Amino acid sequence: MPANPLRSCLMQPADYDVWLFDLDGTLVDTEWSYTRAVFDRVGDRVGHEFSDYQAEVLWHGLGGSRNAQLREWGFEPSAFWDAFHDVEDPAARAEATYLYDDAERVGDLDGPVGLVTHCAEFLTEPVMESLDIGDWFDAVVCCDEDIGWKPDPRPIELALADLDATPDHDGVYVGDAESDVGAARNAGLDGVHVERHDPHKRGHCVLGDRRVESFDELFAAAGSADYLS
Repeated sequence: MPANPLRSCLMQPADYDVWLFDLDGTLVDTEWSYTRAVFDRVGDRVGHEFSDYQAEVLWHGLGGSRNAQLREWGFEPSAFWDAFHDVEDPAARAEATYLYDDAERVGDLDGPVGLVTHCAEFLTEPVMESLDIGDWFDAVVCCDEDIGWKPDPRPIELALADLDATPDHDGVYVGDAESDVGAARNAGLDGVHVERHDPHKRGHCVLGDRRVESFDELFAAAGSADYLS
């Protein structure tokens, strides 16, 4: 059942007893030089020179559904993603990935805390290990064709099941994309949108139960509440 909008507006972060987070663009991001190099190699395989704009839109999902965006630009999604994953090197991806400074406070949350990401498992594990954030999470779900893709609620539901979260838990999912907010809503959780990008590049605002520009802003709403250990 979708979250009650009035209830969501009245809740404060301290009221959440289950926290779920997206990874790329929310907790971490990747140096532009790496992103640019990946799209250059993908372009060589699919016969297209991707502009910086196209690379940024696809990497961060600024246009909404990446598959819909690919089709709009004349690409067959499965061929693109096959090439994309073929050229990515887990060690290089991990080395080029950094943690947002304001995301460090997520490590202080007193669980249960989970991660639900579109990042492939073969990339997620090296990134988490490199940044030493694996012990922040009690459950990790990497979306794929079998599990489903956000805004499908199934990845969120799987994470909640791994956390033994019951229907009476007050949960939240925090992400930087429209699909994150949609997945939260479809799973009956509050959705917090962290705006890491210029909204003009996205072309529209993402409307969640909360919209913040950093975790500092989100956590400050609860002051010194004991949801942080």
